[in-house]
Amino acid sequence: MKFRITEEVNESNKSHVNQKLYEYNLKHFPEDLRGRYREVNFFLLDEDGKVRGGILGEVCWNWLEIHTLMIDEDLRGLGYGTKLLKAMEQIAIESECDFIKVDTLSFQALDFYQNNGYTVYGTLDNVGREFKHFYLKKDI
Repeated sequence: MKFRITEEVNESNKSHVNQKLYEYNLKHFPEDLRGRYREVNFFLLDEDGKVRGGILGEVCWNWLEIHTLMIDEDLRGLGYGTKLLKAMEQIAIESECDFIKVDTLSFQALDFYQNNGYTVYGTLDNVGREFKHFYLKKDI
């Protein structure tokens, strides 16, 4: 049998690979955590309904993972990021998560997360040749 490796944008193939990994992972997680997955997204809208920020994440097994937190630059420092983060943390509490994890780059929001109780558990140097990548978590 011959195999080949191909690079292509193919949603069906991508879905297949993700599904197979999910099925494999299910065999290794306790039964009470199986099926615990859902996307969680909150958006900051202005009075015209325009998106000015948001936080995107997911509950996965016993944690909540934040993938993206963004506030328009002219609104930063006004507390909206904290409000979005607190909304996400409330979902983690209601979902009985054990912790929240997030990552950020050195020029992004490290201080913000640390000021909100997140601690660094890992780093990568030389990201973009000059930055550091921080991995943080907060126990619930």
